[in-house]
Amino acid sequence: MRGSIRHWSSLVAAGAIAAVVLAIVPAAVSSAGPRVCSGTFSSPGVLAGTYWTNVVVRGVCAVNGGPAVVHGDVTVTGGSALVAAFGANDVAGSGTSSLSVTGDVYLSRNAAAVLGCEPEAFPCLDDPTLTSSDTIGNNLIVTNALGVIVHASTIKGWVNETGGGGGVTCTPTPGSAFAAFQSPDYSDYEDNTVGHGIEVSHVRSCWFGALRNTVGQAATFSRNAMADPDAMEIATNTFHGNLACSQNSPNVQFGDSDGSPNVVYKHATGQCGFKVLQPDPAPNGPMRHISVHPKA
Repeated sequence: MRGSIRHWSSLVAAGAIAAVVLAIVPAAVSSAGPRVCSGTFSSPGVLAGTYWTNVVVRGVCAVNGGPAVVHGDVTVTGGSALVAAFGANDVAGSGTSSLSVTGDVYLSRNAAAVLGCEPEAFPCLDDPTLTSSDTIGNNLIVTNALGVIVHASTIKGWVNETGGGGGVTCTPTPGSAFAAFQSPDYSDYEDNTVGHGIEVSHVRSCWFGALRNTVGQAATFSRNAMADPDAMEIATNTFHGNLACSQNSPNVQFGDSDGSPNVVYKHATGQCGFKVLQPDPAPNGPMRHISVHPKA
């Protein structure tokens, strides 16, 4: 199920949600706009230009009208969606789009966010050949959200995702961003740089992955439960501190990620321990260590 779960843009290519994506291309954009970005899938708000204040997302907000720079925090309110997975400026017809937040990004209950896009792992919704790299100057704090999908981006502080996920099922939450894109609820972090650390706990969802990330300090993945047996793919990461994984279902694995062992500079424990072997690829590939020390 890896492709159907992880790649919203594959649905775009197939035309399954072309109308939804085209709707997220408004006719005009204002760089001075209000601190609230609000809209619907048929008429989304647009975040573009420079904001010298905090920004609140209510409903649906897209970052596809050029660079958006927020000198403050961004809060995605309950049930809302922030979609920053566009590589081009689809409003002006030329240039690129990206999101830069100097403070924190918060996701509230039943919210969703897509930050960044890249060829292969998660193609941009408007042009699969482009890359959009987003930046968070402080922390990404996700509390009881439906899911967060982050690619090719930089988070200078911590990633902390706690609770939520929509339940241990691969049926998307009705009325959510995931349902609009015909995707199960899930969370995923790939090809990112995280300055401090990652903590993900008590998430109940369809699928979770953390692949090819570079993390400056420690990471903890604990008490997460996923419906897809291919979930909990945590591989090919570099952790400059400790890595701890415990009480996750299914166990942390390579899955079908074509991944390699995590490189852990300090201690690796639990399901990610240095002595833990997993098939690569699952379920019948050769057994490999899920984590290794760089000096091993």
